[in-house]
Amino acid sequence: MQEYKLFINGEWLESSDGETFDDINPATLELIGKIHKASDEDVKSAIDSAEEAFDSWSSTPAPQRAKILFRAARMLEERKEELARLMTTEMGKVLKEAQGDVQEAIDIAYYAAGEGRRLLGETTPSELPDKFAMTVRRPIGVVGLITPWNFPLAIPAWKIMPALIAGNTLVLKPASDTPIMAIELVKILADAGLPKGVLNLVTGGGDIVGSAIVHNKKIRAVSFTGSLETGKWILGEAGKEMKRVSLELGGKNPIIVMDDADLSLAIDGIIWGAFGTTGQRCTAASRVIAHEKILPALLKKLIERTKKLRLGNGLDENTDVGPVINNSQLQKIAKYAGLGKSEGAELALGGRIAHPLPGYFFEPTHGKRYSALSFPCSLPATLKKRYG
Repeated sequence: MQEYKLFINGEWLESSDGETFDDINPATLELIGKIHKASDEDVKSAIDSAEEAFDSWSSTPAPQRAKILFRAARMLEERKEELARLMTTEMGKVLKEAQGDVQEAIDIAYYAAGEGRRLLGETTPSELPDKFAMTVRRPIGVVGLITPWNFPLAIPAWKIMPALIAGNTLVLKPASDTPIMAIELVKILADAGLPKGVLNLVTGGGDIVGSAIVHNKKIRAVSFTGSLETGKWILGEAGKEMKRVSLELGGKNPIIVMDDADLSLAIDGIIWGAFGTTGQRCTAASRVIAHEKILPALLKKLIERTKKLRLGNGLDENTDVGPVINNSQLQKIAKYAGLGKSEGAELALGGRIAHPLPGYFFEPTHGKRYSALSFPCSLPATLKKRYG
C-alpha cells in the first residue's frame, strides 16, 4: 500500500511521530493509500521553511515566478485524464465533473501566470509640489491555505496560484478525505521548478494541523474554504493576531421558478443544482420555490427526471450521481431527510441510504412542502422597462 508523505522544505518526509491515516474510495470502500499525519512540530517546520524561503521568492521578479506556473499549467494539461480518474477514485464525483475540476486548476494556473506581467501599481497626483505618489504591490508573507474535499484540485489551485505569483510562500493543509489530489498538485509544482520551502504541504485533521496553522504567529494570512462554524472559529482566532483572513463558506441556495418559465430548462438547472457533485457544493440548490400555477407540472416532470438518475461508481460512464464523501456525511443526510419529514415535509422521492451498493450512496431525494409566499405587486420602473 502506497504511503503519502508530508512536503516540507522541498523534501517528502514522514511525519515526526510516524502516525498515518487511511484514504478510502467512497464508492467501493477500498483503501487507496496511507497518509502521514502531521504533528505540531511538523507544522512548525513547514511554516519555518516557508518563512526562510520568503525573502528569496518575494524578490524573484514576477515574470520569472510566472514561468514556473506556466510549466505547471502545461503539466496539468498533459496529465488531465489521469488526474481526473484519480480524483473520481478518491472523492467520488463522476468522471466528467472530475475533468472539469482539473480544467479549473489548469485555467487558474494559466491565468495567475499571466498576472506575472500585470502586477500593476498606481500613480496619483500629489497635493504637494516636488512629490511623486505611487503604490506598489508587495506580498503578504507566509500564508496558510486550508482546503475542502469537494473540489480537491481546483480549490487548492485557486488559492496556491495567485498567492505564488504575488510572491507569498505557503503552507497547505488539504482535506483529510482527499489529500492525494493536493499531493499530486504539489508534486507538479515542485517538478515545474518551484524552489524549496516556497510551498509546503502538511496533512492531517483540523484539530491539530489546521489549528497549528491558524495560531502560528509567522502565518500572516489564512485562506479557508469549508463550513460556516469552522470559518467563524478561524476568523475569531486569526483576528487576535490581526491576520488577514479569506473565507469561502457554506450556502443555502434556492432556485425560483416563475409561472412563465421554460420548465425543461428549469428542470435541467434543478437537477444539476441539486445532484451535481452529489449535492456536495456550497453552490448546491437545496430548495425550489415554484409558482403555484406551474408547481404540479414542475414536480411531475422533476420526479420523472430524477427517477432516471443512476447511482454508482463515478468511473462508470453510465453513472449520473456518485457517492457522498464518507459515512459521517451519509448519516447526516439521512438525519436531515428524517428531520424534514418530522417538520411537515412530504417525501416525494427517495429519502433512504441506497442498498446494496457497497459505498456511501444515498437515493436522489425530493421532498415537498406547501406554503404561501407573497411577492411585490409592482417592480421598479427600471426593471419594468427591462423585464416588463
